[in-house]
Amino acid sequence: MKNTNVQEVYCTTREAAQMLGVSLRTVQLWVESGVLKAWKTDGGHRRLPMSAVNELIQQRMGKGQMPPPSSNLFNILVLEDDEDMVKLYQMTMEGWQIPIQVTFVSSVYEALIVIGRGQPDLLITDLKMPGVDGFEIVNLLRNDDALRNLDIVVVTALKREEIEEKGSLPADITVFTKPVSFDQLLGYIKACLAHRKISESSHVA
Repeated sequence: MKNTNVQEVYCTTREAAQMLGVSLRTVQLWVESGVLKAWKTDGGHRRLPMSAVNELIQQRMGKGQMPPPSSNLFNILVLEDDEDMVKLYQMTMEGWQIPIQVTFVSSVYEALIVIGRGQPDLLITDLKMPGVDGFEIVNLLRNDDALRNLDIVVVTALKREEIEEKGSLPADITVFTKPVSFDQLLGYIKACLAHRKISESSHVA
């Protein structure tokens, strides 16, 4: 039973960002998505319970074995809760002779934490998951000014009609149907790599 005699301590979003080592906008994104609980003062300022911030700090420390995004590699975040699919991704991608770094997460909650550490170059996500599903993270990212240009690929067993029934997806989202064609996925990633190389060359010039 929760001890009601313990008074909760609150902090601002800026203070939470400093403690978590992320940007202010990342904390705001976590609050909007429900990753972090918060309430608003009469003046419209967010206040976060320290217990929730400390819990997230512990979870981030537990994820310390995940390497930070590398600027020299194409960073891919795969959001998939099916363990068999994760193993298939791992076995297949390990054989690709391309400069990629892949991070796997099983929930939207984890995905937002990883994105908060550093924006990946590509998000590959399933749609049908327990709790907060893939539709919500796609819409959340597309409505965020700092993240709306993130390349997103959806891999799903849902038919187009079922996707439309659930609210559809933004027009710029690439959809691959399960069982996923890894040849198609590899082609897409190679195209992204080529585009990045062209962009880097133009910036140097």
